[in-house]
Amino acid sequence: MATIEKTKPVKKSKAVKAIKAVKAAKVGKDDKKASGRARRLEKIEQASTVTFTLELPVRKFMETQAKAAGMNMTHYMQKLVETHVIEAAPSDEPLARRLAAKREVIGRVVALSTKLDTDGKFDENFILTVVGEAGKDADFTAQYELALGVDTTENPAKAKRARVSLNQQIGRMIKKSVGARSKRNEQGKISRGQATNAFVATYTLLEKPGAAA
Repeated sequence: MATIEKTKPVKKSKAVKAIKAVKAAKVGKDDKKASGRARRLEKIEQASTVTFTLELPVRKFMETQAKAAGMNMTHYMQKLVETHVIEAAPSDEPLARRLAAKREVIGRVVALSTKLDTDGKFDENFILTVVGEAGKDADFTAQYELALGVDTTENPAKAKRARVSLNQQIGRMIKKSVGARSKRNEQGKISRGQATNAFVATYTLLEKPGAAA
């Protein structure tokens, strides 16, 4: 006669609980990933991609102009459109004021970077040196806040995102203006520095080509 063995309910209960715990943890991770994807998609959707056709001679001419300005075609065309907004919009138009302020901030940063580099101030913390020096100017600070386009008191989260975006652009322009490159650690990852009491909290360490050991 066959004997049927019954599993103990306690063991089964523990196994079920363990499986549920693993599934719950996975769901939690999936929720975080979904939330991150949603934020990225929201950010992408805020920008509109415009595609249009140019006659070949016109395109070649514009590419030459962009190259002479040290820019790629996309950035050069963006600058042309932003210039039109700044010049054509009413003086009290928030968008035009923000774009004009951003252009003023970038222009000052590039000029200051060139000057400090010429004065022999370049080192791996050059980005911090430049923004620290620029931040001493009250007018620059005012233009920087205007360039964010967000009321930091009413919407801190949005202001933080805008600050990160602007700071990244400032960092790129500083690096490019003095012909530097991002410094990398032994693992090949970009090295970064931390700052306090500055409008940049994290910045990329720099080096000049040929200067690295």
